Amino acid sequence: MDADAQTERAGRPQPPGGRGRLLWLAAIGTAGGLFSGLFGVGGGAVMVPLLMLWLGYAARPAAATSLGAIAIVAGFAAATQGLYGNVDVVAGLLVGIPAVGGVVLGTWLQQRLPADWIAFAFAALLVVGAVELVAA
Repeated sequence: MDADAQTERAGRPQPPGGRGRLLWLAAIGTAGGLFSGLFGVGGGAVMVPLLMLWLGYAARPAAATSLGAIAIVAGFAAATQGLYGNVDVVAGLLVGIPAVGGVVLGTWLQQRLPADWIAFAFAALLVVGAVELVAA
């Protein structure tokens, strides 16, 4: 873990080790998968906050770990939704291909912004999204 990640972790609860950590990670993965299948969200909206709150991850490692998990989850989720006829493949490609550029830009920004600002901006995004969904 680099010095920045160590600094980000200061003041946060330290994650449990061994079997306890594995059980927490499995619970986070289960919640992320459930929300992914139910709402189409699971990584950023569920896994990142839980990794930070339950296991004391800093913002950067939580986001990166979530992305690693989503690489697995997204394929299964899309295939399962496809079996129900819910996937618009053309729209998925038109959204997904340009998103690669967004990932490159977002990762570049994430490495340059203060970790506390990233966490605050993410929380604000979740709150605004929640308000919009309730108001709709």
